[in-house]
Order: sequence, then structure tokens, then C-alpha cells
Amino acid sequence: MATKIFVFGSINGRLESAFKKLTALHSKNNFSLALATGNLFSEAQDDETLTALLDGKISIPCPTYFTVGSHALPPAVVQRIEADEEIAPNLHYLGKRSVTKTEDGVRIVALGGVLDTEIVAGQSKEQHLPFHTLDDAKALKGANSADILLTAVWPAWIWRGSSTNVPAEVSKLPASESIADLCSGLKPRYHFSSSPSDFFYEREPFFHAPAGDESEPSTEVTRFISLAPYGSEAKAKALYAFTLSREPLASLPLGSTVSPFSRPQGKKRPAAPSEGFSRFSGDGQGGHDRRKRHRARSPPPGPDRCFFCLGNPNLSTHMVVSIGEESYLATAKGPLPSASTFEDRGLDFPGHMVIVPLIHAPTVTTAAMGEADAARTFAEMTRFREALQAAVSAKSGRRLGGVTYEINRGRGIHAHWQFCPVPAELVGKGLVEAAFRVEAENQKLPRFETKDFAVPGAEMGDFLRVWIWAEKEDDEGTDGALVLGKTLVMPFDETVRFDLQFGRRVLAKLLRLEERLVWQDVGQSVEEEGKDAQAFREAFKEWDFTLAAP
Repeated sequence: MATKIFVFGSINGRLESAFKKLTALHSKNNFSLALATGNLFSEAQDDETLTALLDGKISIPCPTYFTVGSHALPPAVVQRIEADEEIAPNLHYLGKRSVTKTEDGVRIVALGGVLDTEIVAGQSKEQHLPFHTLDDAKALKGANSADILLTAVWPAWIWRGSSTNVPAEVSKLPASESIADLCSGLKPRYHFSSSPSDFFYEREPFFHAPAGDESEPSTEVTRFISLAPYGSEAKAKALYAFTLSREPLASLPLGSTVSPFSRPQGKKRPAAPSEGFSRFSGDGQGGHDRRKRHRARSPPPGPDRCFFCLGNPNLSTHMVVSIGEESYLATAKGPLPSASTFEDRGLDFPGHMVIVPLIHAPTVTTAAMGEADAARTFAEMTRFREALQAAVSAKSGRRLGGVTYEINRGRGIHAHWQFCPVPAELVGKGLVEAAFRVEAENQKLPRFETKDFAVPGAEMGDFLRVWIWAEKEDDEGTDGALVLGKTLVMPFDETVRFDLQFGRRVLAKLLRLEERLVWQDVGQSVEEEGKDAQAFREAFKEWDFTLAAP
């Protein structure tokens, strides 16, 4: 599917003129969205113009996205962002470090600001100052892919191997090795940036080096474009319109070059993943902002105080192992099993995982997300669940199965599912099912029902759902396997005082890991968390569908 997109160079506060121009062009071209590169506002923004924007008096004809450039956003804009309120109709702040999927399905990865060399490790703790760190760039590589990469700074070496004219003294242009690594890792179809002075630069398309066991270069091609400031006296190109197609290329475009980002052998990479904090613990709290969201169309990632939203600057991104189109996969904070629990069954990592939707919503239901978003999110979360089951079974020689559970509560904050490996023989003997039923009876909770469904509507109400799964050798003794699966659902209402740790409590007793019941008591260092996450990534590669070519 093709999407028409319009891009501005740095607008630098010329808001009325820029959006009037966009309105005229939109009437003829019907753009799906627009992007503003560099600085949307000026350092000394005209108060009258800013007030008109914030009051909705400046018309913006289509969803328009921006990130922070080389100087700070105006305080009034920051106030709107921090209050999680709409800046202006159709104007969306991407955040300084974010992964966003627009209403049209365009996947945008943004990294705003310039590199702060004073911070040697760690991620930014805010989303509006014009600085980023090495770890901000490294964290975004977990997105795996992008249609558009938007940065305020050029990638280092972008001019290598190019015959396109570049400005004089190109070596003095602000450029970043970490952004070069990010572009190389994401392989975006388009990489947009802003020119530091009055010039336009469009590099020849470049293809990326072969990955893994491949011997031929891929047809994943990136186009790097840097726009001049809007309204500059030099009248260099500051406006760019294009049609984005997400269909795979049959062949390389004429004039394509090899990627300029090939690194010399032995080149040192940026610092290790940063410290931060995040629940990923499934207690259903997570420090979320409970205020009502006001954005009607294509909102940026969730609020910066939500501990499951990728836009949160305190997110423990070193624990995120895979990001899909609708959801992501992460290791659990304070995992119930340790790295040695299932070592004798082939796992050298805990395997306790969380599957989290990208949409900030309390439940994966039509009521909370809308019919289309809920259906897509549920389908991809199910795909992650089935991939986890298959990976754990294969790595353990079918000696491990898995339990996945979700707590669907309308009063929740950010929906998520938890997955934990369990010995396959416990599934086969019915002991996992029995453990959940007995604990429900002990806590005088409603009885479990044996049923399953896809995306529920509001009529379903609150519930706990448990997927129990394992494989075993078939009775014929061949290489085939029989799937052992059952789904349990416990409906409950507001009169039930439901224990948010119910699922973990059941599994802790079943696996005789009661000493690890409280996740805070078995917290790990950042280094330990990173080690477990990396071990999981390596083991999961074969089943990680997000690594496939777009």
C-alpha cells in the first residue's frame, strides 16, 4: 500500500506560513501525513504565533509529526506535552526517543536532539530537551525496522561512496556514529534529517550489507535526505513530497551504492545498555499516568510515565528483546525462574517474559482499542505467545511447555501478558490446570471455565485467562508431536477482590519457587538483566518473526 507523505525542513517558528503552504499542497495531493524535521519552533518563538497554534487557530490539514531539534521546545509546548494534552489539532509530538506506528501503518523511529557527550552512560530522563545519549540511540535499535527514521543530526560517514555534491568542509558537519549505527541496524526506507545551514542534500539510495549467512546484498534500500530550513534566503529545497511503498523491491534502484556505514574491523561499539528501571513485573500498577488522553488521531507512543510504554524515558530498554508492529516482547523484572531453574532442560535463561501492546490501553478489547486495533494487537500478541511456546519446546527437547496468562481489568493501566516455562510433564498430567483451580478455590474466587475466545468486547467484563501448552512425543513413537493445550477463563466483577499476583503465586507453588514469589526480592543488576536478555535473543532468533525482511 502506498502512502503520500510531505516533509518540511526546519520551520523555525514560521508556523503560519508553513502550514498555509501545507494546506494548499494537501488540497491537491491529499497527504496521509506530514513530518517536520529539525526545529519546528524558533529559539525566540513569537508569542502571538505560538498562542494562535496552541489555541487551534492555525489550521493543520493532516496529521503532522515532529521531534525536538537542536534547541529546546517552548515552555508552553512542554507544558502541554507533560500534561499529556493535545498541542494542536493534527500536531503530534513523537517524543525524543520513540517508535510510532501511524494510523496509515507507517512505522516512524525518531531520535531528536544532539548527542550529549557529558553523559557517558544512561538514557535521557525527559522527552523534550534537545539532547540525547549514546544509549538512547542504542535502545532504538531494538525496533529492528522502520519505514522512516527521523533524526536531528546526520549519521556519520553518510557521504562515503557518494558522487552527489555535498557542502564544502563536510567533515565539519555535525554527525553521529551512533546514528549511523542506528540507521544501519534499522535499514529504514527513508532517513530524514535537517541541514545545519542553507543547503539541501539527497544521497544516492544505498543497500545494506548481507546479514547472517546471506551472501547477496539485500534489496532493503535507504534514502537519506536532509532538507534546508524552510523560508531560507538561499531558497534551497526545504519541501519534499514522496509516496512511501512498503512493498519489497524486486531490484535495486538505478545508481544505488553500497551502504556508507561499513565499519573497520575491530571498531569499538558504543557503551553497554544503560541502567534504568521498569516494572515488566506484571503487578498491574507500573506507575502509569491515569489522566484521560485527548489525542484523537494517530497518537504518539504512550505517556512518559507509563512503565510499559516505549515512550517512557525510564523504560528498561535493555530488557526489550523484540518489537513488532503492534506489540513488543521483554524479559520480566525479577523473573520467577532464575537462569539456572531450567538449565537441566536446555535453557540458560529464566524464560519469564512479558508481551506488551504498543497501544496504551488497559485491555486488549474492542472497547479499549477499537475493533481494528484490538484485532491486530491480539493477533500479533498471539503470534509472540506461539513463538515463545515453540522456542521453549524446541530448546528443551519438548521437556518444557509454557503458561501464558492475562489479567483483563477495565480499571487496569496497560494491558500485558506474562509467559513462563513449565515442565511438560506437569502439563501432561493435568497438574498445571489443577494448580490454578485449587488456588482459585483456596482464595474463594470464581471458578474457572474451559473456553477460549479472541478479542472480547465490553460485554465480557473483567477476567483472568490462562493458556496452558506443551508438546509430547506421539503415541506411535515417531518424530511427530502431540500438542497438549487448554485455556482457562475466570470471569469476575467489581465485587471480587482479585489478587494481581495470582498467576505468579500459582506458578511459584507449582514450580516450588515460593522463595521467588515477590519479584522485588529477586531483583537483578542491570548487567544480570542484560545478560539474560541477550541469552534469550540468541535462543529466540529462529522464531523471532520481527527479524524477517519487511
